[in-house]
Amino acid sequence: MTKVKKIPMRTCVVTKEVCPKKSLIRIAATKEGIVSIDLNGKAPGRGAYLKLSKEVILLAQKNKALDRKLEVTIPEEIYENLLKLANES
Repeated sequence: MTKVKKIPMRTCVVTKEVCPKKSLIRIAATKEGIVSIDLNGKAPGRGAYLKLSKEVILLAQKNKALDRKLEVTIPEEIYENLLKLANES
């Protein structure tokens, strides 16, 4: 009997969709308020997941979903970098 590997699922903070962790991007914030895009999913601090699409990123920026979830103010360049990543994928 082979062991079935469980796929880790995460919820997008904007769409509230539950997706495989690999299909989402993690934004991490440390206690010091340093925000980073966590490409490996291993950065320390509180994390929030987003679908990597232009619409979702722009909506997150507009309604401040990440700011609320991570309890910090998200810098503009984080959104700019997320949009670059979305365009590349």
